[in-house]
Amino acid sequence: MTAPHGRGLLHLAAAVDQRGSFDAAAYIEPAQLAERGALDFVTLGGPFASPGPDALGVLARLAPVTRRIGLVPSVPGIRTEACRVQEAVATLDWISRGRAGWQSDGPTAGDEDEDEDEARFRADGDGDTGTGDGVTGGFAGRDGPHRVDYRGSTFSVTGPSVEPRPPQGHPVRVVDATGSSARGTAARYADVALLRVTGPAQARALRAGLRHAAAESGRTPDTLRVLGALTVDLGDGERAAEPGHGGGGPRHTPQGLLYRGGPVGLAQLIAVWHESEAVDGFHLTPLEPRRDLERLVNGTVALLQHRGLFRTFYPGSTLREHLRLARPASRYTVTGGAS
Repeated sequence: MTAPHGRGLLHLAAAVDQRGSFDAAAYIEPAQLAERGALDFVTLGGPFASPGPDALGVLARLAPVTRRIGLVPSVPGIRTEACRVQEAVATLDWISRGRAGWQSDGPTAGDEDEDEDEARFRADGDGDTGTGDGVTGGFAGRDGPHRVDYRGSTFSVTGPSVEPRPPQGHPVRVVDATGSSARGTAARYADVALLRVTGPAQARALRAGLRHAAAESGRTPDTLRVLGALTVDLGDGERAAEPGHGGGGPRHTPQGLLYRGGPVGLAQLIAVWHESEAVDGFHLTPLEPRRDLERLVNGTVALLQHRGLFRTFYPGSTLREHLRLARPASRYTVTGGAS
């Protein structure tokens, strides 16, 4: 499926964080609303959501009350064992029937955290949930376990991996690639890279750089989706965007990179950035969760659908299918030419 300007349909995702809300039931309605808009996925547990609930636990609760939308928790990085993260996200992939992803919360605090993420992704790769370098799957061939053997500077993972391979091969991996060090990790391992930038020219240059780096690491650049990431304040209804917040891009505020205006102006910003090949879509964080998510879905998304830029239904059932990413083959599968 292609948009009127010739590019593939754009991708949209939204955060459903609610500051201070620990009741899993409070997240059901926002997730179902996002699903009615046919968004690719929702995220939970972003850096501005603390204190908050266990994102993996909440999204596991949402899996049986949603049918198509992807579920992407932010997983604590530095103090969490890589194998435990892998197993928990694989379980979410099973119970959601192939709709899981995960985002490391590391690449926001500096190079040390980004080095930790690099190590975790490499260990994850040895555990056969990787991407780009041919790392996938959970069983040798169809039945046999394989051995995980990773030794890094911050932790080691050794021993047999006996977990069945998740429905998607490996759940979708999301990396915030805004920081320069994180871009190398994203280019090598991510399925989705997020960029927090203020203008389409900067986004276009960074997207091109990520795709080039992905190719240099042996990946096909089209296996990486690059999404702009910003917070949206749609409290102004149908009014035009405030100066500095319009089609040229959002601006930095105490709330982070922010668009402030109406659903129509946001739809125009998204369309302009996508048409100019600055991004493949957007990940949007509502400033006021209930109000802004409703205006995003019923206003901005509806306008983009009307213009033929965003889908009106889910043609597939897994998150990889929403993102138009193939299910990776396992590197442990024995091919016909093997001896």
